[in-house]
Amino acid sequence: MNLPNKLTLLRVCLIPFFLLFVYWKVPFHFLTALVIFAAASITDALDGQIARKRNLVTNFGKFLDPLADKVLVIAALTVFVELPEINMGAVPLIIISAREFMVSGLRLLAADSGIVVAAGMWGKLKTAFTMVSIVAALIWLSVCYDFNSGIADALKNAMDNTVIPVLIWISTALTVISGGVYLKGYWHLIDSDK
Repeated sequence: MNLPNKLTLLRVCLIPFFLLFVYWKVPFHFLTALVIFAAASITDALDGQIARKRNLVTNFGKFLDPLADKVLVIAALTVFVELPEINMGAVPLIIISAREFMVSGLRLLAADSGIVVAAGMWGKLKTAFTMVSIVAALIWLSVCYDFNSGIADALKNAMDNTVIPVLIWISTALTVISGGVYLKGYWHLIDSDK
């Protein structure tokens, strides 16, 4: 197994540890979850770059890399829906999950036609912004709840109820745009007569 695939596999293996530390109320659990999520996000940036630079692109990597990204992001957003500290709601999670299923379906149709669907600019922007938003939310959770920083209630409420949800909604909007771009580009593969 080559290095990019090992990095992708590492990202998958980090997901249960991320979940464990979000929920396990040990000291600095949000900080630990943040470090794990950030490490997983860094592997996402590195694996594709190394694979292309060293000509190590494999079918295993093409399959697992986008799957690992989707599971990591959906796991984090699902956690945010459940956390009382973040007022996010389930709608962004549902929209983002639906887009991921749609794009995966399009990729399967394209593969069946011998077409490889590469990540486009909107997809990359969506992934990067979403991961940065999740990291920002985890930093905020760590500052407020791991370090009990005594932040004023007004600021805390603004962050919990406005800033973090707005970041997630921007990620959701980018998700819808990138999904629309994929759908438009590969609509010809969807044939209702077949």
